[in-house]
Amino acid sequence: MAKRLQKDLEQMQKSYTDQFNVRMPNNDIKHWIVAFEGAKGTLYQGEKFELQFKFSNEYPIESPEVIFIGKPPEHEHIYSNGFICLSILFDEWSAALTVSSVCLSIQSMLSSATKKMKPPNDAEFVKRAAGRGPKSFLWSYHDEKC
Repeated sequence: MAKRLQKDLEQMQKSYTDQFNVRMPNNDIKHWIVAFEGAKGTLYQGEKFELQFKFSNEYPIESPEVIFIGKPPEHEHIYSNGFICLSILFDEWSAALTVSSVCLSIQSMLSSATKKMKPPNDAEFVKRAAGRGPKSFLWSYHDEKC
């Protein structure tokens, strides 16, 4: 796990320094914060966001827990508590995916948005999710962008 995370970190630092900034609170290799801005020409252009990645000892066999921290973007697949409805974070995870591919997928999801809106069940879900992590839910995906 640590060797793979080191490889992912090196890839982020080598290939994506202009897009993503990685930091590790308390120098913990299993806890990353990835900062990025909304892409140019999109609804989120110039907005600053942070993703929190938490990795288990089973990474990359098991997906990391990924949520927005701080103020999440207003998007139909991102809840107010930062949880992200994205199949590659759950059912469609593959050990071939990397931190950079997850970040690029999330940035792409944001870039394809045509309007800013919360998920229809945002308030209800956030209330139900209190004290739980995103991996404790059985997600259902409403469209091909999720």
